[in-house]
Amino acid sequence: MNRAIALLALFAVSAACKEKPVISVDGSSTVAPISMAVAEDFQRENGSARVTVGISGTGGGFKKFCNGEIDLADASRPIKPEEIEACKAKGVKLVELAVAYDGLAVLVNPANDFVKELTVEQLKKIFTSENPATTWSELTPACPAEAIKIYAPGKDSGTHDYFVEEILGKKKQIRPDSSFSESDNVLVTGIAGDKNSIGFFGYAYYENNKAKLKLVPIVNPRTKKAVEPSLETVRNGDYTPLSRPLFVYVALKAAEKADVKAYIEYYLQHAAKLSEQVGYIALPAPVYEKIKARFAAKTPGSSFQGGHEGKPLDQVF
Repeated sequence: MNRAIALLALFAVSAACKEKPVISVDGSSTVAPISMAVAEDFQRENGSARVTVGISGTGGGFKKFCNGEIDLADASRPIKPEEIEACKAKGVKLVELAVAYDGLAVLVNPANDFVKELTVEQLKKIFTSENPATTWSELTPACPAEAIKIYAPGKDSGTHDYFVEEILGKKKQIRPDSSFSESDNVLVTGIAGDKNSIGFFGYAYYENNKAKLKLVPIVNPRTKKAVEPSLETVRNGDYTPLSRPLFVYVALKAAEKADVKAYIEYYLQHAAKLSEQVGYIALPAPVYEKIKARFAAKTPGSSFQGGHEGKPLDQVF
């Protein structure tokens, strides 16, 4: 992830330039490091190309995308039905492209010596807005009677939406007394500075901050074994239910532009290598071939219909 941090600074400067960008990308802060790595290499090999990558969150990216303000939207969750309708209302047709896997990491402060693992039910009890556990001892008497402090991604984040759907359930909410932020760095700082804290964000960002945080194994509901997220456990499905695909959505109109088409083709050709370079998990090679064919055919719409189906991607696309 060191390369990704440098790229954030690079594209912050690029976005401030007055020249009109040829290719505009915005959305998920989780997917941004991959898109930035691709853009950097693409621009190096195509000197006339210009790519800017913003990080307004998955929801914020889709708003810009559906308004026709950007060519591509990075997303850490599938597009929602209401977002599809918003795009249709503005005449924006889209192609959905999966580019990598990620796992959501659940973190506590390193000084926390009493949380060894958590079940999905315990996570729900901690984070739910409906009669949540307010002290650690409410989870188990072995824990201290100290107030739990929650740090969570903001509501524009696809990471927020994914966690809510998989852990709390559709139409549920994370407890309102949580500290929310669209910035993963703010969440790291909060958890690292509070002994009784707990939070979550993408596994790749944990990898870059592991000295400041303690990773919590999550009990797989099927095997009943506690599993930490890793390249292997996310790829093979052992780390469930907090593993997810990551996406790039391209507007069909934008895809007709030669530079955008070339960027997407380059993205899909190099996504496996570059996603792993910045800390994510590459999709299986046959899935990338299906995604390339999907883009070549300009297959419109979403295969997820606004929700994560929990199926392997080779069965979805």
